[in-house]
Amino acid sequence: MYEKLNQVGEAFRLPGKLYAYDTIKNGNINSTYKVTYRMEGGALKSYVVQKINTNVFKNPEDIMENIDRVTSHMREHYPEEVTLHFHHTADGKNYLYDEDNSFWRVMNYVDSITFDVCDDPAVISATGEAFGRFQNQLSDFDGSVLHETIPDFHNTHKRLDRLFDDVAENRLGRNQDATEEIEFISSVRYQAGVLSDRYANGHFPVRVTHNDTKSNNVLFDRITKRPIVVIDLDTVMPGMSVYDFGDAVRFICNTAAEDEPDVRRVYFDTSKFRAFCHGYLGAVKHSITPEERDNLVLGAFSITIELAARFLDDYLTGDTYFKVNYPGHNLVRTRCQLALAKDILRKKEELKWIVEETLDNA
Repeated sequence: MYEKLNQVGEAFRLPGKLYAYDTIKNGNINSTYKVTYRMEGGALKSYVVQKINTNVFKNPEDIMENIDRVTSHMREHYPEEVTLHFHHTADGKNYLYDEDNSFWRVMNYVDSITFDVCDDPAVISATGEAFGRFQNQLSDFDGSVLHETIPDFHNTHKRLDRLFDDVAENRLGRNQDATEEIEFISSVRYQAGVLSDRYANGHFPVRVTHNDTKSNNVLFDRITKRPIVVIDLDTVMPGMSVYDFGDAVRFICNTAAEDEPDVRRVYFDTSKFRAFCHGYLGAVKHSITPEERDNLVLGAFSITIELAARFLDDYLTGDTYFKVNYPGHNLVRTRCQLALAKDILRKKEELKWIVEETLDNA
């Protein structure tokens, strides 16, 4: 691996001599390495080198073009902010195909920490600030010029249509295991899909969306715990900002794991929601539209139902998309997400009030 990483470094014209490398085990898709070079004067400089999993990311060049456009815009308009910096080869590309047709990229290493689970209100607020700042920095960027690298990724209407097509087919006979879940999703089908319909009809601005707004996709300063930069831009696409917000709070405000089998332990934590809103809305208060503001809570509900539908559809069709650790794992995930969605519905008015109060005080 040393020789391969050295070849990649030479192609990206990294100065100095490869000194050491370590495998970064966070993430389950790409192969990621921290490589360290010794510079001519003896100083050490580190980079992140990644081999992209092209079985998952079918159009890696489109992904890198999206990333280049977005990071270039942020660097040009916000030079004082830390922005992910991807290196280029001699022919001006921010990626490399090697002799084995493997796809590589190199970015600067940022010394930092991440949080897989957020319980500290200050960290939750800072996470919201980071994603809000990301959204705000790109508020004047035309998201429609980006490649839609995963078509209809967050088209809830189409996701639900696909689910109920598979329910009608019932080819594995598993519907009987999920009658209550199918019935509930059917009862909220219109409510959950209305935002994607409104987006298709031009009611929301086409934003640059991250599409994986989990807390561990923010790098934090080790000492101050302040956010440095948002990472993992592979799913950056045009979309609705309310879904980025919704997916973030769906993940952060759930009191249980995403596959918690005891749904009595699953509820939506309003104190965490308040903390995230404080950071996020403080950052986007000048760029968010009234339509976006009024639909943040519905975005959280809709994205939660969408994920539940995806888990359930995978269960009904043979568990071919999401990795499962035991029989019925996807059904357990479905029930967990539905429990969370039901609690969001119960607390809808309180959550809307928190949004309004936070904006008023931002």
